[in-house]
Amino acid sequence: MSYLLRMYVMIGLALYVLVMLGIGLYASRRVSDSADYLVAGRRLSLPLATATLSATWFGGGLCIGAASAAYGGGIQAVIADPFGAALCLFLAGAFYVRVLRRMGIMTVASFFTKRFNGHAGVLASLCTIPAYIGWVAALMVAFGRILQSLTGLDPMLGICVGAGVVLIYTYAGGMWAVALTDFVQLIILVVGMVCLTPILLSEMGGWSAIAAQIPAERFDLYPHDGDASAWFGYARNWLVIGLGNLAGQDLIQRSLSSRDEKVAVRSAYLSGVIYLTVGMLPVLLGMAGAVILPDLVDPDLVMMELAQMYLPAAALVLFTGALLSALLSSADSALLAPASVIGWDLLRWFRPDASEAASLRLSRLSVAACGLFALALALHRTSVYDLMVDSWSILLATLFVPLTAGIWWARTNGPGALAAIGIGFVSWLVLMRVAPDWPADLLAVPFALVALIVVSLATGSTTPPRPLLDVDDEIIQTRQRVGW
Repeated sequence: MSYLLRMYVMIGLALYVLVMLGIGLYASRRVSDSADYLVAGRRLSLPLATATLSATWFGGGLCIGAASAAYGGGIQAVIADPFGAALCLFLAGAFYVRVLRRMGIMTVASFFTKRFNGHAGVLASLCTIPAYIGWVAALMVAFGRILQSLTGLDPMLGICVGAGVVLIYTYAGGMWAVALTDFVQLIILVVGMVCLTPILLSEMGGWSAIAAQIPAERFDLYPHDGDASAWFGYARNWLVIGLGNLAGQDLIQRSLSSRDEKVAVRSAYLSGVIYLTVGMLPVLLGMAGAVILPDLVDPDLVMMELAQMYLPAAALVLFTGALLSALLSSADSALLAPASVIGWDLLRWFRPDASEAASLRLSRLSVAACGLFALALALHRTSVYDLMVDSWSILLATLFVPLTAGIWWARTNGPGALAAIGIGFVSWLVLMRVAPDWPADLLAVPFALVALIVVSLATGSTTPPRPLLDVDDEIIQTRQRVGW
């Protein structure tokens, strides 16, 4: 890249960062209490709710990590993201977000407290926090890789720059800052990817010519051979995000921030459609990159290498803005998620009479603390896609079963939920050691399910707990609608 082009890119990036910071600081004026900070006062319209949910999921795991994975392994290497992630959005819209939105809770851990007991809420909080710190770290790594490719900046310094930008505006404006910046970032992302991907493919000779040079097995959606462990691994790729992130704070937080249940449900469906369409573009570019740049030393940089080879200066700036939009929009959401759990659920466990001001103050401090932990992790791990996917393993192993059973099975109780979380976590740890070639997070799910059923039946009552009685009619109607 020439010196002049590098200067254009750096100026464009600087202006972009300043705009995001300005929006975030403007949003801070809307924050008067913890509800504004954590769930945007429950006032997000359908465009804002869809934009913030879609932009949250278009992160480094997809735009950088999935392109890199497709470069090396084709379609089967990206089953977890975007396919499994889109599955999660559709399942959430059909079976989860309406009930959770109507319960009036603030976080996913609040569901466990309200549906079961405080101990379950604390355990859910402790499972949520590390998952999102890992995700933030993945996004920081991707940010550093982009700056390295474009400017020659040391990736460690790039990671620190990305962390600083996200920390500032998320700390200031919370969910309002996240929603407003996500709205702008999604527009930049969609315009950039939809307009520039065809240009890139055309400059490389056209998709038909490129696809003819890609081995046919790279397009296979499922393995045609392999032993049982290979098929379990394939199922794990579908379900680690497809089911694991149903208990994700970022997904639930957007549903709770929506104006009503209809907005929450429709935004989940619309986001799933956007994710499957626009989200396939980085995958195609990664596969094309394997043909154009077969000996790339660092596949995480495949999209940036192609952009620098084929795009003019203005288009390169737009393309870079699209990638950075994907990263920042996910990083702010992932950073706010554990901070919300700490500032709302854990605070009320230790101080039930905590004031709104105390909750808001602790949530902001937690944004800073979680960001620094994620930064430390990012400086020691370098695989974007692995960091992203592994972040959801703990949610799948521990929270998916009790969350789903808590909504759909009236006999689920507190002891059963605690047993499911504990057994799921222990099973996951043990299976990772005794069967490292098998998907420990997926195999932990049946252990958690058996523990929940056995303990709930042994200790519980058939009467739903009081907090769910006000939404029980909705659950029944939903069951009838889907034929259960």
